[in-house]
Amino acid sequence: MFAVVVNDEEQYSVWPAHREVPAGWHPEGTRGTRAECLARIAEIWTDLRPLSARR
Repeated sequence: MFAVVVNDEEQYSVWPAHREVPAGWHPEGTRGTRAECLARIAEIWTDLRPLSARR
């Protein structure tokens, strides 16, 4: 099982669900297989620029 995590710059990643999320990252709420998590990231992360660059 994996989880989708997001940082303060709104960049997304897949993280093993059984491991503690690293500092600076927060659970997005999606859990599932790696493929399911990657599909979710593809849906929501359409602008790959960091938040600071989009402002």
